[in-house]
Amino acid sequence: MWSLKLTELLPGLPEELGLECLARLPYSAHPVASQVCRPWRTLLESQQFYHHRKKNGHTHKVACLVQALPHEPVVSESDGPKSNDSHSYGIAVFDPVSCSWQRVDPVPKYPNGLPLFCQLASCEGKLVAMGGWDPVSYDPVTDVFLYDFTNSQWRKGNDMPSKRSFFAIGSYSGRVYVAGGHDENKNALKSAWVYDLRLDEWTELTQMSQERDECQGMVIGDEFWVVSGYGTESQGVFEGGAEALEFGSGRWRRVDGAWEVGQCPRQCVGVGRDGKLMSCSELDSAVRVGTCGVTVGGGTLVMGSEYQGAKQGFYMVEEMKGGQNGKLERISVPDEFSGFVQSGCCVEI
Repeated sequence: MWSLKLTELLPGLPEELGLECLARLPYSAHPVASQVCRPWRTLLESQQFYHHRKKNGHTHKVACLVQALPHEPVVSESDGPKSNDSHSYGIAVFDPVSCSWQRVDPVPKYPNGLPLFCQLASCEGKLVAMGGWDPVSYDPVTDVFLYDFTNSQWRKGNDMPSKRSFFAIGSYSGRVYVAGGHDENKNALKSAWVYDLRLDEWTELTQMSQERDECQGMVIGDEFWVVSGYGTESQGVFEGGAEALEFGSGRWRRVDGAWEVGQCPRQCVGVGRDGKLMSCSELDSAVRVGTCGVTVGGGTLVMGSEYQGAKQGFYMVEEMKGGQNGKLERISVPDEFSGFVQSGCCVEI
């Protein structure tokens, strides 16, 4: 039952048919369609409309990436233009169906680049960016921003309860879960919180059994997994276990041996059909360094380099079959979207 009153959306058509016509609009047309009239805007921005589109198979999955922006030359009076060595980061959107790229407008508070090492998640068609370091002072920030693809606008969310860096993140049922990382004093954390987008509220969760800095987060089934990480006293030595939060009970369970000891969990892209966690760096020697993967649609977008200092390549991998690794297929990327990718997530728009 719709709580929104469906007025005549399209002249001469019954309300139900008008609704179905708008539900089939591609997400890229939503910003323009929302400006046609107030009833369209109200409908397109409503959660009911999003769930209606999702239920009927009209949503679309894209990969959103925290990516280094192209260098802007710095003018020097002595010897002409020079490249600026400092990197600024923005959000790139890759559509695996059309193989097209676009850039999301900057966050108004940070017009010259996102907070460094900020984390991304998605909830009910919206992109959530939180945490990271101020791009000028390098101080940790607690900012939370939400991007609505319907109107191409950012809005401010309720700040994170405390400053933390390099934490695990995942989303489920309109909520974003964060755990681990480290505080301002580089102390590894085992605390966890959940952010409710609709209520714009944070709630503290039960702590994990141990500290996990630089851990990787993902949602597997009805659990939030925090993979690997290390404690304060073991800087950089990644451990081989994981912890999974059951959404129903709110309790953590340990998963010993879930990950290879000493391997960076940033390379983890979920679970294969054999039930084991997958590392995208093991797919091919071309992506063994600086590897990052985002599962989107029926495949995985993988970024990585063959060796330290090599240019990062972009590849698509078909859905894994059994325990076997999929085959990398290099994709063509415009120069302005070839920058280094720090992290990313899938958004179902």
